[in-house]
Amino acid sequence: MTDIDPVTGGEVTWHPSPKQPDFTPPAGAVDAHCHVFGPAAEFPFAPERKYTPGDAGKDKLFALRDHLGLARNVIVQASCHGKDNSAMVDALQASGGLARGVAVVSHDISDDELDSMDAAGVRGVRFNFVKRLVDATPRELFLRTAERVQRLGWHIVVYFEAPDLADLTPFLKELPGIVVVDHMGRPDVTRPVDGPDFGMFIDLMATMPNLWTKVSCPERLTAAGPPYDDVVPFQKHLVETFTDRVLWGTDWPHPNMKSHKPDDGMLVDHIARIAPTSALQRALLVDNPMRLYWSEA
Repeated sequence: MTDIDPVTGGEVTWHPSPKQPDFTPPAGAVDAHCHVFGPAAEFPFAPERKYTPGDAGKDKLFALRDHLGLARNVIVQASCHGKDNSAMVDALQASGGLARGVAVVSHDISDDELDSMDAAGVRGVRFNFVKRLVDATPRELFLRTAERVQRLGWHIVVYFEAPDLADLTPFLKELPGIVVVDHMGRPDVTRPVDGPDFGMFIDLMATMPNLWTKVSCPERLTAAGPPYDDVVPFQKHLVETFTDRVLWGTDWPHPNMKSHKPDDGMLVDHIARIAPTSALQRALLVDNPMRLYWSEA
C-alpha cells in the first residue's frame, strides 16, 4: 500500500489528497501528535534508524494543518531522526509560534542545548520503549533525563505497547511531573474495552493524577480497518473519564503504516465519534493542549 520516495528511497505512507473534513474543529484546535521527516537533503535521517520514510517536511505539515481546519501543531521527534532534533526545531522556528515540540535527547545533553530547544518551543522529551523502533535505553538514564528537564517545566512522553505496561508501571510511577502516554498505550482493540487488559491502563490513569494520554492512532490500532469502529469505544471511554488529561493528534505522516494510507480528513471526522459534545471537543482539542504546551503564551 505504500509508495517509494524517489529521493530518499523511503516509504510514503500518507494520503496524497485527504478529504475536506465534515467535522469543523473548534477555533484554536491543536494537532498534538505529528512529525516531520527531513527533507533528508537538509536534515539527514539517523544512521541507526529502523525505518526510512519519504520526505515530509514542515511545509507539507503546515499545509495539512490549514486544510484540516486546525490551528496549531505539536511536533514529536520521530525515531528515524534519532537524537538529532534539527528538523523538528527548524519547523518550530518556522511556525510563528504555532508549533511546539517534543524532543528525543541523550542523557548527557548539555544544559545549554536544553535551554536552546526550550527557547525554540520544545516542551517535553520522549522515551520510546517500542523495541522494533529503537534500541533499548537503561531506565535509570531516562529517569535522570526526566529529572533534569523539570527545571524547564517540560513533561515526559512515553511510547510503549500494551503487553509491556505491567513491567513499565513502576518506572512510570517514578517519573516526575506530567507524563503523557502515546496512543493509549496501544491497547489490543479486539479485547473488551471493559476487560482486564485495558482495565490495567484505566486503573493507572485513575491512580496517577499526573498521567495523561493521547487518544490517537485509530488507524494504527484497528483490526477492522476504516472507519475504525473497533477503536472508538477505547478512545471515547478515555475522553469521557479523563476529560482534562487527554490529547488528540493525526500522527501525520503515519510512519510505518503498512495496511493502508490513512485519510487525515477522515481522522478529523473521527473526533466527533470519540468526543461527541462540544465541551468534550474543546477540552480535547483546545483547552488541554494549550494548557500543556502554551500555558506561558
